Amino acid sequence: MAAGRQRRAKAETFTARWKMQWHRARVGLRRSAVDYFRGDGSDWIAFVGLLLAIPLLMAVTLVDSVWCSPATLVLPIIAGGLLLRPASLLGLYAAGASALIVESVRLGPYTEGPSRVTPGVVLVVAACGFFGLLTAQFRSRVGVPWRRGGTMLFDLRERIRVQSKLPKLPQGWHHEMALRPAGGQSFSGDFVVAARTNGGRTLEVVLTDVSGKGMDAGSRALLLSGAFGGLLGSLPPHAFLPAANGYLLRQDWDEGFATSIHLVLDLDSGDYELYSAGHPPGLQLSAGSGRWEEKAAEGPLLGVYDGAQFDPMKGSLRPGDVLMLFTDGLVETSDRDIVEGIDRLTGEADRYVAGGFHGAAWHLIEAVAKDVNDDRALLLICRQSSPPRLPS
Repeated sequence: MAAGRQRRAKAETFTARWKMQWHRARVGLRRSAVDYFRGDGSDWIAFVGLLLAIPLLMAVTLVDSVWCSPATLVLPIIAGGLLLRPASLLGLYAAGASALIVESVRLGPYTEGPSRVTPGVVLVVAACGFFGLLTAQFRSRVGVPWRRGGTMLFDLRERIRVQSKLPKLPQGWHHEMALRPAGGQSFSGDFVVAARTNGGRTLEVVLTDVSGKGMDAGSRALLLSGAFGGLLGSLPPHAFLPAANGYLLRQDWDEGFATSIHLVLDLDSGDYELYSAGHPPGLQLSAGSGRWEEKAAEGPLLGVYDGAQFDPMKGSLRPGDVLMLFTDGLVETSDRDIVEGIDRLTGEADRYVAGGFHGAAWHLIEAVAKDVNDDRALLLICRQSSPPRLPS
């Protein structure tokens, strides 16, 4: 009995140890794979896989060089340029060169028939290896592997969109925002930050146009949107643009200027203040007259000189009125001045008066500046008319 219990204990101990080791191996492999695809781990998994692929392709080529030509060695070479670090890539290239030498010896001179190792095949493989090495060295300098590069750019784009999201307004108000980057890109130098302050009774919106366009201005726009979002609501309205101007001056960028317009709207009374930093004027539609009026405030560009003053322009939105803010890419082009662009914009906007401007922002950009190679942004804020009371 005692001997049987000892054998069972040994068996259970062996089984338990084997299961524990297997579990640790699986966890370690899973962690290595996750770290690799996040860009934090070693590239040994990809290196071993691609290294094994080279002799496999070489063997298939030696068996049937018609269906698997020597040029197929570019496949692991290209994959290595995307997946491996420069040091590992050199080892892969050495294996690929060795495979080409073996194939050329076993298949014979290229002058004796097709599907041999020709000088063209060698040049193609060498060129792919050269460009792959350049790509790997660039990734190494940037510090962002290709596996994370696309994810990071997607995350940056989504952060800009989230920061540009307008807060929900109380009943009786409607707002819309549309943004079109230059050239159909995902990043724009135009952005919006908004917040409801003063206990939710005030809407503050800042529309900014960073110098440059598209990808060139996207990184600066992301940095500024985060900084402006932190300043908005933390400072009195009259102190926002001076603080933003000081922030840009401290960045010391080569193209460090920006235009901005800051709206401070009382959601109870409809009164507002408009601060501008070299930005195109706002446009207000008066429900009584049916005419558009320019609402221009005085102020220099952001990031040009210290101590700039920004004087507000005051106005009021009555029921049925509409306030439209936009960037210069919407109304100004090389062959059209801003006055002509504003006239065209207001003419198109008149078509949406009867419908209350629901869904109008995107369509206005399409109608006015669809093919303009510049960032375009449009913000609409409407104070809706009270529905008529039915007679009792």
